Parts: sequence; structure tokens; C-alpha cells
Amino acid sequence: MTTTVRADEAALRRELTDFYHLVAWFGWDEIIFNHISLRVPGEVHGYLVNPFGLAYEEITPESLVKVDTDGNLLEDNGYKANPAGFALHGVIHANRPDVNCVAHAHTLAVSAVVNKAQGFSHDTFYGAQLTGRIGYHDFEGITLYPEEKGRMLESLGQHDVLALRNHGVAVCGPDIASTFMLLWTVERAAQIQLLAQSMQDEQIPLAPIIREKCAADARRITGGSNGAARMVFDAAVRRMRRAQG
Repeated sequence: MTTTVRADEAALRRELTDFYHLVAWFGWDEIIFNHISLRVPGEVHGYLVNPFGLAYEEITPESLVKVDTDGNLLEDNGYKANPAGFALHGVIHANRPDVNCVAHAHTLAVSAVVNKAQGFSHDTFYGAQLTGRIGYHDFEGITLYPEEKGRMLESLGQHDVLALRNHGVAVCGPDIASTFMLLWTVERAAQIQLLAQSMQDEQIPLAPIIREKCAADARRITGGSNGAARMVFDAAVRRMRRAQG
């Protein structure tokens, strides 16, 4: 089944597909589970998400599903969406107009960190960049039920990252590149934290003013159409394509 899309949406579908492929290539995927969603240009309550049943590396621009914030299909391309994504992604897209892209993941490192009461440390290079940017939400089970929407939204607040305790994370950004780089930063922070905490010796604490400066600088350096996030995303796509031949 062929669906006609606008040129700007077609370009974003290709870029979102690259995001899915990168997550698979880095090994951050959960086979057919989890989601990366993207608000559709000109459609306040419409977003694109992965078709349920396809592995991330199998996703194509044409197979991406367009749904509203309640999970109803806006177009029929022969695929269905995973209802587990509607509660989390739908409520964010419906209530955070500054967020156009949401990526949910539970990598090994991230899942380990959010299983600990401390959560993310801000005493590492990448962890410091997340200072003041993470909201925490207590685990209520698989995110299937509409009654949890309001509580997740409250936990996220105006943060960029929602740490789902005993589960994973959802990272939020104004565009695909920023969201990818934020997910990459969260993953690096989690990996380094696990290694550092497994070693003997005391952790070197960072002063709050240094943590806050790192977070502010990270936002400034990575943001915008010509920021580091765009360069990082494009470089990651090129590296993936070279590796895949």
C-alpha cells in the first residue's frame, strides 16, 4: 500500500529511519520493542512511530506508522503500532510542544543505573551534562494503561530525560539529531558510571556549580541546526553506512 507524503515529511521519515538503524547498529534496541517517535510537521497531535513486529534495522521510511496521541492510526499503510508506546509517547507529544522527538530505550547500562536508588550520577563527564535534566518515575509495570499518563507527565515535568525506575529512559528533544545525541550522552553516562562504581577507591565529586556549568554548556554546544548534535548524528550515520558496506 502506497501513501503519499509531503516533501518535508518524507525527509524526516528518512532521517527517523536512520535513527532506528543507528540504535540497532549500536546494540541499543530490544528487537521489536521500544519506540522512537517524531511529531509530524504541521500536525500538532500526529506523530510517526515504528510498526510493531519489525526489528529496528528492518524499518523503512514507508513502513513508519502515523498515529495520533491516543494511538489511533491516521493513515493505513498496512502496519500496526505497538500499544505499549501510546501512553508514554502520546502524552509527551500531546503536552510538550517543545518536544518533537522522543526515544525510549532500556539498554543494559541504562537499565542497571535506573534500578539503583541513586539513579544517574552527575560526577562524571557525561553525567554532569545531565545535571537538572532528569525526572524520575516509579515503576508501575508495562506502560500500557492510560491512567499512568498523567503521572509520567508529572514526573517528566520540563526535564529532557525521564528515567523510568526499574525500566529504562525516555529522552526528549526538539529534533532527531538532538534526541539522538541526548540518548548517546545518557548511554555514555550510564556505561561510565557502571565502570567507575565497580572499581575500588572513592569517586571524585564535582561541585554543583561545575555540574550546572557542564549542563548549560552541553545545551549550548549541541543545540540548533548547526550545533554539535547535527554533526554527531550525521557522522554516526556515515560511520554506520561505511561499516555496513
